Amino acid sequence: MIQFKPVTKRDGARLRRYYAACDYELSEYSLGGKLMWRDKYKSQWAEVAGCLVIRNEDDGHWVFDYPVALPGGDEDAALCAIEQECLSSGVQLWITVVPERKAAQLLSRYPYARVSNIRKWQDYLYDPRDLQLFSGRRYSGQRNHIKKFRAMCPNAVFRPLGKDDSPAIERFWRDFEAEFSKGDNAKAVRELTYSKRMLKLVDKPWFLSGGFFDGDKLIALTLAEKCGGTLIIHVEKALYSYTGVYPALVQEFASAFGEGCRIINREEDTGDKRLRMSKLQYAPVRLAPKYCFEPQNELLRHVAAIPELKTARLTLSAITEDDIPAYNALVLDETRNRWWGYDDVAGLKDPITPRSFYDVAARDFERRLAANFAVRLDGQLIGEAVLYNFDCRGSAELGCRVSAEYAGNGYGTEAFAAVAEWGLYQVHLSRVLAKCFKENGASYKMLSSCMRRVGEDDTYFYFEKLV
Repeated sequence: MIQFKPVTKRDGARLRRYYAACDYELSEYSLGGKLMWRDKYKSQWAEVAGCLVIRNEDDGHWVFDYPVALPGGDEDAALCAIEQECLSSGVQLWITVVPERKAAQLLSRYPYARVSNIRKWQDYLYDPRDLQLFSGRRYSGQRNHIKKFRAMCPNAVFRPLGKDDSPAIERFWRDFEAEFSKGDNAKAVRELTYSKRMLKLVDKPWFLSGGFFDGDKLIALTLAEKCGGTLIIHVEKALYSYTGVYPALVQEFASAFGEGCRIINREEDTGDKRLRMSKLQYAPVRLAPKYCFEPQNELLRHVAAIPELKTARLTLSAITEDDIPAYNALVLDETRNRWWGYDDVAGLKDPITPRSFYDVAARDFERRLAANFAVRLDGQLIGEAVLYNFDCRGSAELGCRVSAEYAGNGYGTEAFAAVAEWGLYQVHLSRVLAKCFKENGASYKMLSSCMRRVGEDDTYFYFEKLV
């Protein structure tokens, strides 16, 4: 399991190592983005195979950013770790805010995935020179507003902000709140709270900050961060009573800090109509998509119900309520199940009842996490074959167990082969995996008869069957 830690400002230098050269161009791939919104999204971080892995919570569900790699980092290994984390936890895999340059890799990685790209989350990207110069007819409105501002405040000065400006910043927030017109908008109030917290970090080397002063009075401020070739604006606030101060602030900040950057990112509009109109008036060169990938497994796409499979001697079908006594006896046979590799009793969250194991199997199929087949001889349940651990990349694992009184007759091999064939040719898997304890000679012999051995560790031999 990945060892995640909550994002805090104490982690700033560590996280900034990854984001400083990150060229995904999106606001989420920045230290400021993570620090500013860490409370809302309960953001956590870990380092895996030379990559930064971020886990956020959105609507009660864990979602992952695309991994950010240092030079030599292994993105594939980091993605595998994320996938295994979700498999082990029994939760749906979601990879969100995927940059456009990485979307093709995930499309080729996952045979089936629901992909979305919601308009209101797209970031606004601008050419730095456009914001520095405001030249041409399309920027006539901005130039007129700046003229009004300069006429109103001819002595206003823009300069970088530092720790010594903390008193002026505090006064600015008091003045801003006095003019704040969105006090009944919970989203806007929260964003303001987070912005105030971010401006306490103006002394950190990770961020760039500047403001307009009318004499000793701070009337506008911005805090941003350079990530690769992108200047990402995290906070941009001004007093509404100063006409034209916003375009003046945008121009001065772009001129002061935009050199050497290919793109300025002024973040998304979150669906706010006025904010969208304002950002569009600055003529972005493009809107940056943020793809959300919800990989799906083959059970979800192809299997509406567990089918009936026939072999020479056996029938395999869904476990029914009539099978409960025989199924419980199979599951609770500790001597037999020492080779099963999973403690069914320990896996229960509630006290055991006669329906416990049946309900787990039914629930797992309902969620399309597994397909549990009853192995039947003359209609009687004598074992179980389970296809599980779907990795959403075309593979799943297969396990089979037979009651002790029916062992040694080849029923396990027969059932195992039938479900493997079904998985490969009806469920459209590309690979079926299996493993057995090294001490389990019977399972080793069975798996060797119908699969190819591909590896081992201190505990298991591993096998696969390809389509």
